Amino acid sequence: MPRTRQFGNGMTIARRIAAGRHTMPAAMSRIADVVTVHPAAPVELTITELAERAGTSPATVTRFCRALGFDGYTQFRVGVASEIGRGDADESWQADIGEEFGVDDAPGKVLQTLVALHVESLESTAARLDLDSVMQVANAIAAAKHVDIYGVGGSGVIAREFQGRLYRIGVSAHAWSDVHDGLTSAVMQNTSSVAIGISSTGRTDETVQMLSQAGAAGAFTVAITHDVDSWLAGLADVSLATAEPSHYLRPDDLSVKHSQLLVLDLLYLLVAQRMFGEASTHLAASAMAVSGHRRPPRAPAPKPVAVAEENR
Repeated sequence: MPRTRQFGNGMTIARRIAAGRHTMPAAMSRIADVVTVHPAAPVELTITELAERAGTSPATVTRFCRALGFDGYTQFRVGVASEIGRGDADESWQADIGEEFGVDDAPGKVLQTLVALHVESLESTAARLDLDSVMQVANAIAAAKHVDIYGVGGSGVIAREFQGRLYRIGVSAHAWSDVHDGLTSAVMQNTSSVAIGISSTGRTDETVQMLSQAGAAGAFTVAITHDVDSWLAGLADVSLATAEPSHYLRPDDLSVKHSQLLVLDLLYLLVAQRMFGEASTHLAASAMAVSGHRRPPRAPAPKPVAVAEENR
């Protein structure tokens, strides 16, 4: 049950009504019936409307509110609205953040839980990977004239990261998040191309469209998704499985991204192995090109005299 806001006497409105129900006159009991069946009624109805729905008078509604500890109907409505809002916030927290994390958890507990979930995600991905399929994809990328990488939203960030790594070792690669741009590129692929679609769920429509178009143009297609039965995996020549999102966290959490990065890191290193000479040359050239934009390491701060003398 979602937690609800508690007021001065430590009881929620629903509990106050239940506790005082046996002492309420019939007219007030009818108001209690309306509020119990429709908890948002005080927020949605004026005092007159609530009275009419309960078959009583506005004055009785006011007495009902005072019996629950409120000064009047206005304060009662504010209390109901606050209580409902807190319940919605808790439900939203659990839906969007995850049930394993409490809003009042200490930083240390949050950190420990995150580490455990991320490690679990990486280990699950490693266990699910078919290394023969990974090698097939790495060989195809190393031999390709062009690599298209498709991803939207968070997966688009991962796609751009992979594109940058491949480009630095000499692979002609582009990453596409906009479906119009991606489809334009996909239609120009051919049998010498590799197209990679990244989507945790495998149901992102834009990514499915782009990878499908690239496959129709003749490209060797790869899906990176946790759902091996998804639309994306179903249309790809090879599907590489990442970890399924934890039931504690939603699909957009960072542990999902880390499982995707693990797969792409593995592919990157295997491709670099197969392109050792060319990759080494490109990495050395890129390091030299940016070296002038890196500051030298900072000199360590001098030790206090007393500390220096003690260490002699």
